[in-house]
Amino acid sequence: MTKGQKWFNVFNMLLLGAIGLSMVLPFVHIIAQSLSDAVAINAGQVTFWPIGFTLGSYKLILQDPSIWIGFRNSVTVTVFGTLLNLLLTAMLAYPLSRPEYLFRRAVLLMVLFTLVFSAPLIPNYLLIKELHLLNTLWALMIPMAISAFNLFVMRSFFMNLPNELLDSAKIDGCGEFRIFWKIVLPLSKPAMATMGIIYAVAHWNRYAEAVFYVSDRRWIPLQVRLREIVFTDQYGQSDVTSELLVHLSPEGIKMAVIVVATLPIMLVYPFLQKHFIQGMLVGSIKS
Repeated sequence: MTKGQKWFNVFNMLLLGAIGLSMVLPFVHIIAQSLSDAVAINAGQVTFWPIGFTLGSYKLILQDPSIWIGFRNSVTVTVFGTLLNLLLTAMLAYPLSRPEYLFRRAVLLMVLFTLVFSAPLIPNYLLIKELHLLNTLWALMIPMAISAFNLFVMRSFFMNLPNELLDSAKIDGCGEFRIFWKIVLPLSKPAMATMGIIYAVAHWNRYAEAVFYVSDRRWIPLQVRLREIVFTDQYGQSDVTSELLVHLSPEGIKMAVIVVATLPIMLVYPFLQKHFIQGMLVGSIKS
């Protein structure tokens, strides 16, 4: 390595390290506040380490039934919504990646149109209403079933699959569906893992659609309940809750709710990290 390359690597590491710290330290500060007592929080003494360690904020929010209802709904939407996203995106991306299929250019243009121009809120609401999806979890999954951007990324991955492999499967008597299920999807784990994380994070953070389409408290996701606690201080009402509130800081409770709403989706990434890194390179290298 030349001297210039060494200095570039040092600068690059320092820059990326600073960017990483700017993302991690605020979350560390939130965790520290959620584990600190009211006196330390109100005095502004908490930085990156808990002072007056207490689990009272977590005890309070975990005793709130609406938190568990929102958690159940968010998990349901994230799991089944992501599976639906991956299935439909792959089923549309595969034929659009094969040159032998007719009208693929016309379909690509229509998909591209939705990427540039999106439908306004009122037509979307009327459509959801006519489909009888209001106040159901399907309203948070079906309208967002296929992302145009993710579709183009997955199509790019499918186009890089060797044609010789698919042709040999056809010679052996495989039909298109069997080629798709037995060959294409198993070879697409990096792309599927990447798309899965992107879709899952979007579903877990689903808020605006829940506000527009879901008014029944039984089906609100966790993010809606999080917003109520953070901005309106609406906690679960019970004798235990009232007793805990006397000894806790509202800021500590809000930070605990943020941790509970953020941590589950963060725990998914380590299991898909290997495939996610490979999938991020989809389409960047052409053979």
